[in-house]
Amino acid sequence: MNSLQPLPIKMVSKQAPSSKLDIDIQFASAAIEDKVLAIASLAAIKKWVKAATRLNGLITLRFVNAAEGKKLNFAFRNKDYATNVLTFPYELTKKTLAADIIFCLPIVQKEAREQAKTAKAHLAHLIIHGCLHAQSLDHESNAEASKMENKEIAILKSLGFANPYAPI
Repeated sequence: MNSLQPLPIKMVSKQAPSSKLDIDIQFASAAIEDKVLAIASLAAIKKWVKAATRLNGLITLRFVNAAEGKKLNFAFRNKDYATNVLTFPYELTKKTLAADIIFCLPIVQKEAREQAKTAKAHLAHLIIHGCLHAQSLDHESNAEASKMENKEIAILKSLGFANPYAPI
């Protein structure tokens, strides 16, 4: 769940961001797309991104399988396993941002089961988490983690979701 250095080939579109937040949603396969859309609609996913991102620009969300997730995590974090979310920020100013956020759907689903959460609630949390990383929030220190978690909790609450850090 760490912020990463940009991918060598950006997935963001080549057009300049407009004076709004553009959200591009990609799926590694039709099967992944079907599974994501069984969890949440495209409108819900975009609503979650907008709730966490008040800047203009472009955010690309890509949903992948375990093989692609593992490959990316190894290439950019030198960790030989798939992780739930990877954030690649490209541009961040006071008014705009551009970032790619990768979600490994099998890991998201597995974590939701293990944490006794709905896949929808867990996915909403990770989308917000990735968007906050794209805006330079992090959790490397206790103070940073507390700030980021409090923002996540407040955003999720505004969307009708429970505190993801509350004990089960």
